[in-house]
Amino acid sequence: MTTSKTSESPAAAPLLDLQALVVAVRRRRRLWCSMALLGLLVGAAVAVLLPPPPTAVTKVLVAHQKDQPNDTGTLIRTDIQLLGTTRIAGAALQSLKSPEKPEDFMRDYRGTGLSNNLLQINVTGDSDAKAVARAEALADAFVADHVKRMKEAANAEAKALLEQRDRMRDELAKVNQAIGDRAPEKDPKASASIESLFARRAELNSRIADFDQRAGEARVGTPQLIAGTQIVDAPRAVQHSLPRAAVTKAAIGLLLGLALGLAVAAVGAVVADRPVLRREIAANLGASVIAELRRAPRRPTRPWQRRRAPGAHERLTTTLARTVRGSAEPVSLLELGCASSTSVIALDVARALVAEGQVVIVDGLPGPQLADRQQPGDPALISGERAAAAPHQVRRLGVGSVAPGTAWTDLRFLGSRTVIVVRAGHGSAAWLHTVARQLADLRIQVIGVVLIDPDPRDRTDGTLWDGQHTALRGHFEQPARQNGTGGLRTERRSTPAARVPDSDQEAR
Repeated sequence: MTTSKTSESPAAAPLLDLQALVVAVRRRRRLWCSMALLGLLVGAAVAVLLPPPPTAVTKVLVAHQKDQPNDTGTLIRTDIQLLGTTRIAGAALQSLKSPEKPEDFMRDYRGTGLSNNLLQINVTGDSDAKAVARAEALADAFVADHVKRMKEAANAEAKALLEQRDRMRDELAKVNQAIGDRAPEKDPKASASIESLFARRAELNSRIADFDQRAGEARVGTPQLIAGTQIVDAPRAVQHSLPRAAVTKAAIGLLLGLALGLAVAAVGAVVADRPVLRREIAANLGASVIAELRRAPRRPTRPWQRRRAPGAHERLTTTLARTVRGSAEPVSLLELGCASSTSVIALDVARALVAEGQVVIVDGLPGPQLADRQQPGDPALISGERAAAAPHQVRRLGVGSVAPGTAWTDLRFLGSRTVIVVRAGHGSAAWLHTVARQLADLRIQVIGVVLIDPDPRDRTDGTLWDGQHTALRGHFEQPARQNGTGGLRTERRSTPAARVPDSDQEAR
């Protein structure tokens, strides 16, 4: 048979195993489902307990002097910033005859640019009527301020043009006087000077007419801007629908809670580093996964309760009973995070062995799981201290734990060969390495791993043909003996483990 090794070297191991991460997050679905449900309830509660204040809305059409079709919204953004000034807020409060401070009133409204020339104003108040009144006063104050600024700008421009015209008129008067003071002369040079004066007078007349026209246009354009700036949508109260708000905020809370739960589950899975896949658990423990079972209930099964997955459990019981029969050394079951399931497996194996002779169960579990599940006619339970006093013809089945806090030296009295029953995602990778190392140091041979509560979508291989020799140290080697050449030869035990899948089909 070709030997295959599924354990990868640390250099080849990926920095983040996405498959293991997805499985770990999926296994923690209670966490992120609870977070999503909590977000849903919080969102609905916020909508019911904290309803939005009464709000009024109005729309104002704003005409600008320098409107351009390709404007990117700079002018309307300027209007929004001007709306949030104490000058406009103070004017609105003055029209309402309210003693409120403009700084406080500015927090109760906001402007939104719907287009380059359309401004929407939202105002809150103590009631719908008050909100509508505040919105109307604010819109009127903004329109009045905008019109005032347009008039001031037009008047300033017209005044500047008229001042230029008056200076041109003064210069024209000087030119006319110079022309009147010149007597007709026949000197060619004098004639040229008079012609230049006439040309200058014509230029000044043209520029004066141009300044008059531009000043008139500046004044004429202002009424158009003033008429174009107006309230196009009268202030009205915004109707609030409690069911719609509750559904919207509940949906938002659901999404936020789900995202937060998934993030917490992912971060927790990465930080905890708890293997959940068969290949990871097999590689860390240095033994093959021989069976997968669902978690046994903590309480004894009632007669009316249906037992789940009996086929896989019966096959595992048969396999372990056959292993105990064929072993000249005591066999033990060591649990990690699944004391209830280990108790059920141990009692079933012991019951299968009762018909062939006397059997005792060496109870090394920290709790009363075995005693609570024991039924009349079951094999006797003895403690680890009494295990040495048991007769040699009595077959022993040890049950212990390798959870943190285990007394490692006591495990040798349970059996020199063991099957580790571990719950997927319970122990960290570092602790699984510790278990494999300690068992190797104690010369306890791990003949297989039973995986409890596996991921149903796990398709990874958990068989290590050389699994019992992959512990960190303390390989299982028989005492050296001389070979034919007079040297020392070291032999290693090779015990193939029978794989019992959770379904009737063999996992490949």
